[in-house]
Amino acid sequence: MMTRIKALAAPAAALVIALTVSGCVVAPAAPPPPRVVVVGAAPPPLQYEAVGVAPAPGYFWIGGVWLWQGGRYVWQAGHWQAPRDGYRWVPHHWVAVPGGWELRGGHWQRLA
Repeated sequence: MMTRIKALAAPAAALVIALTVSGCVVAPAAPPPPRVVVVGAAPPPLQYEAVGVAPAPGYFWIGGVWLWQGGRYVWQAGHWQAPRDGYRWVPHHWVAVPGGWELRGGHWQRLA
């Protein structure tokens, strides 16, 4: 009987250690700050978008924006968005900076 207990002790200990270690949670690193890209040429004029009807009451339209991808401007179409309580949406916009144009990404801003 004692030999059987000893024979089971090592695998049981290994199982407890494996379960304990596998229960560890490693928090992901904070995302790096967005890379700032300065583009020499001004973005094209905004494209017309047919907005249509909101999918649900309270939704609002976030207009499309020209993004800089692969060395050229690429249009990203707008979309409907549900509101966030206590926040307002600040749209994407391009700003003239020394040496060209910089995209300021859209984001949610907490209301004061």
